[in-house]
Amino acid sequence: MVEFLKGAVGFPTVLFTSALLVVIGFWLLVLVGAAGHDSFDGDVDTDALSLGGVPVSVAVSLLIAFGWFGSLTGSVLLVRADLSGLPFHLLRVAVLVASPVLSWWVTRALVRPLAKLFPDEPGPSRQDFVGMTCTIRTGRVDGVFGQAEVVARDGSAAIVQVRQSGSDVLASGSTGLLYAYDDAGEFFWVAPYGSELDLRG
Repeated sequence: MVEFLKGAVGFPTVLFTSALLVVIGFWLLVLVGAAGHDSFDGDVDTDALSLGGVPVSVAVSLLIAFGWFGSLTGSVLLVRADLSGLPFHLLRVAVLVASPVLSWWVTRALVRPLAKLFPDEPGPSRQDFVGMTCTIRTGRVDGVFGQAEVVARDGSAAIVQVRQSGSDVLASGSTGLLYAYDDAGEFFWVAPYGSELDLRG
């Protein structure tokens, strides 16, 4: 344990140790909801380092973590090895240079499979349902009550809250058109569609 602590606070690992503490602090803030994991995506271009495809915070965190581990391992191995005939400070500088290179190589290898967990396209939104037809699933729809089933473009079905501003008959099984979404009330405005319009005539 003493050897580990000496390596963590000694040169060159102490440089990575400080950065690692910042990374741990950042992810603790993400965990409690005080920061977003994509907070720095617009500030740094990771594509230039062949680390694109994941949020900047993920790529940088991996770089620092692997750099710290490589530097700590190199420092401990230097202490254990009998290299008294060589300039020790030059060996430490070599560890300082080699650790980021090794870290970049390992991080680049991990980023490719991790990129599948962070698709470029935005996730589904309730606004995606606006302009789509739905099937009413309650006995009535009025200004304060109603539910409908809508099928998303990927084929999945969802039950949504619907309201109407008029007095059209929208009973269970009838078809409606979702023409607007109310963010405050978290419901869709619906109007009769297709054969339901013909019944009104």
